Amino acid sequence: MILIIELVLLVVALWAAMAGIIQYRRNVSFHQAALHAPLKLLFRISDREIDAARKAEAPVIYTIWHQSGLDPASMLALLPDDTLHILDEASAKSPFLEPWRALARTIAFNAHHVFVSRRLVRRLKGNGRLAVYMPDDIEPDTKAFRLFRAVARIALKADARVVPVFMERRGFVPARHVRTLSPMTIGELIARANREDMRASEVLFERMIEVRGAPVPASGI
Repeated sequence: MILIIELVLLVVALWAAMAGIIQYRRNVSFHQAALHAPLKLLFRISDREIDAARKAEAPVIYTIWHQSGLDPASMLALLPDDTLHILDEASAKSPFLEPWRALARTIAFNAHHVFVSRRLVRRLKGNGRLAVYMPDDIEPDTKAFRLFRAVARIALKADARVVPVFMERRGFVPARHVRTLSPMTIGELIARANREDMRASEVLFERMIEVRGAPVPASGI
């Protein structure tokens, strides 16, 4: 019995120590660090690039490729805790994600009924931060692409910077590497594209493809 107690105390101490290191390195709260620690260990997450995303000047929208429940769990633990996370309905109800949802404010949305919310625009204009989880589809059909249109319009109306995030899988025994790109407004992305007919949704989509390190699909959008 004493041995079991000692082992439990050792595990707790190691967990707390790892959380303390994460808190110091990533500048997150201890609560965030404590919930990120087991994910970082189990999935071998390299999260250094999130530092630049955290420092992005508000208003900012983090646009995250949503591959699995690991993405919202990790981002809730790593992004600034004043970020409003806009989750799909499954993530908003998932029992697995319940501890991580307590780390920041979350709302649910239906990807098939997306609209430009004045409330979200106002939040951004008040130096707010949003995290939006984009379906993991590099060749979305017209219906699926509506989310890109909505997010691009919100970013444009609020003059918000956009920070793409992608959790890349690496190695034979998959490890995760958080990839991000520098914050840019939709206007800056359009200017960089050097095409007068470029739409806001198109430059957002291309920026999201860019963070994956993949070429833009020839099929278009």
